[in-house]
Amino acid sequence: MERWSEKRAWEWYNSRPWIRGCNYMSASCANRVDQWQSLHFDEYLEETEQELKLMRELGFNSVRLILEFVVWQREHDVFLENFDKYLSLCAKYDISCMIVLANDCMPPKTELWKMPDIGEQHYDIGYHGGRKHSQHGGHNCPAPHYYFDDDELREQYFEMVKEIVTIYKDDSRVLMWDLFNEPGNSNRENITMPYLSRMFETVRNINPSQPLTAGAWWFDQDDFHTSEVNQFALDNSDIITYHNYSTYEEHVRVLKYLKSLGRPIINTEWLARCTGNTVFENFPLFYLENIGCYNWGFVAGKYQTYEPYEAHWKWYKDDPRAPIDFTKWFHDLYRPSHRPYDPRETELIKKFCDFADKDFENK
Repeated sequence: MERWSEKRAWEWYNSRPWIRGCNYMSASCANRVDQWQSLHFDEYLEETEQELKLMRELGFNSVRLILEFVVWQREHDVFLENFDKYLSLCAKYDISCMIVLANDCMPPKTELWKMPDIGEQHYDIGYHGGRKHSQHGGHNCPAPHYYFDDDELREQYFEMVKEIVTIYKDDSRVLMWDLFNEPGNSNRENITMPYLSRMFETVRNINPSQPLTAGAWWFDQDDFHTSEVNQFALDNSDIITYHNYSTYEEHVRVLKYLKSLGRPIINTEWLARCTGNTVFENFPLFYLENIGCYNWGFVAGKYQTYEPYEAHWKWYKDDPRAPIDFTKWFHDLYRPSHRPYDPRETELIKKFCDFADKDFENK
């Protein structure tokens, strides 16, 4: 199977309402092991249903879900059941699912480094991602990958990918396949290239009806140069996806370049209030430019992505004039009470979601 033509990509994109949603796990999940494992799953799924109701009231119609290999490995049949339950529950509320198959956001190797495992999940209070030593603290050298750096685990990982994509390759509940979250991140750069290339080859050979993508997440400040592995992602994606947590001005600059590639565009990670990436500027921009969008987070919970990155605290320590507003939440739209973090944000989101649905009805 070859990369989709621009014509096919635009036909797919224009055949559905404007895509908008969030990167999602329920508030009680400390991490993605918690999201998919058997322990507490039914309890968390009840919470998920309440949050999906809230999501539809807001006007969102899609979620981005990142898989967790260790649950597939240790609880294979249960994982597949839980995954299908998630897809069905989202479909109940007319919410599609973008499925992320692999991930390069890895914590640095420290004395506290350990592989993920099933069971009760530890989390640290007051830290982005619920971990003191996270992937967002900065990397001085390539971080070890939990799975791809081990020959046996890597082969098992690709077995998981083949199994899941084969089962769901024609399932309308799956919007698209995001093959690799932030390829080359964690200072891994071209270490990831053979794995990203193999991921595209593996999934293309299955020939799913859904489009494939892998998101670019870094662009040079002075020109539109990006890393080799990011460029490979852009060159091989059916639908262009990207991440941007920077200012409005920088966001417009990046979009100008991405639009020159001639394909539909979806931002799969945004919203960083404390560094100037806001709902008030970005959500109307996405609507006007017909850019799909998934902000990070929904209801604040154990994962604590309303906290700044650890790198932000280090930045401020090195330079107290750093443009970081610590009075604002980083991500997430709702408080644990299901009241909005800022009701003016959610009112704006509802308004533009309504505009988009009326646009689609009037096509």
